[in-house]
Amino acid sequence: MTTLLDLTTPRDLAPKLPARLSLTAKTTLASQLDGSWWPYSRDLTAELPPLAAALDEPWGRITRVTVNPARWPVIPETVTADGRTLHVGWFTEQHPDKLILLSFTVGRWDLLVIPPETDPAAAARLMSAASIPGSALTADVLMANEAAIGRGVRDTRSPEDNWEDEGGACMSPYGRPLGLPVMPRPLPGNTWR
Repeated sequence: MTTLLDLTTPRDLAPKLPARLSLTAKTTLASQLDGSWWPYSRDLTAELPPLAAALDEPWGRITRVTVNPARWPVIPETVTADGRTLHVGWFTEQHPDKLILLSFTVGRWDLLVIPPETDPAAAARLMSAASIPGSALTADVLMANEAAIGRGVRDTRSPEDNWEDEGGACMSPYGRPLGLPVMPRPLPGNTWR
């Protein structure tokens, strides 16, 4: 029997926690990301109201949010935040670790979403990197770099997803990519010419 432990903090147990944000400073330099957000859980209904409240002053009123459904178990159509309605949409084409915020009056912002279960040191590195003005680093590159370091961001994908991403479906049973010829091994004492 497999037991799954949810190491995230549900909002109903910690309703007073502020949104963990790192925003890019306003400059004339264009960036791929406008900052980062480190939610406490994967519950959009609980996490979006504090995020919208924290962004009211620096960015204005957020009206729409889009996510990728790969990282969020439940995606509500709307979320109530401070007496107003946030419309939530999803796109599978959007990077799973990116949140897009829209406002009718101000525009669009892209935030890196740091998984709730991320180690605090890794989250701090990601938040700093995502808020560098003029940075060309995307959500995909930042998350891949952190994964390459080998610490901090836990892989929450299923074994089947890992298999597909690592090329397992394209490999022969002999550990070689399909379609490549199998080269014979030299016999002892023979040399290759």
